[in-house]
Amino acid sequence: MSHPALTPPEAARWAHRAGLVLPADRHAAVAATADHIHSVVAVLRELDFGDTPPAPAYRVAATRETHDAAV
Repeated sequence: MSHPALTPPEAARWAHRAGLVLPADRHAAVAATADHIHSVVAVLRELDFGDTPPAPAYRVAATRETHDAAV
């Protein structure tokens, strides 16, 4: 799904709304960065993780492993 690009004035408005001071010379850079982050998150949302267990399941399995020096 495509989204309209965030414009520098919109970036300034959102920064102000969040209580952040954003100098005028940073508006374009912040808008470009926000667009990039949005595009990465959009790709991640399309991934099908299916039956992939949550991360804690891997930590539990890792602590149960037994290591021996037998070769």
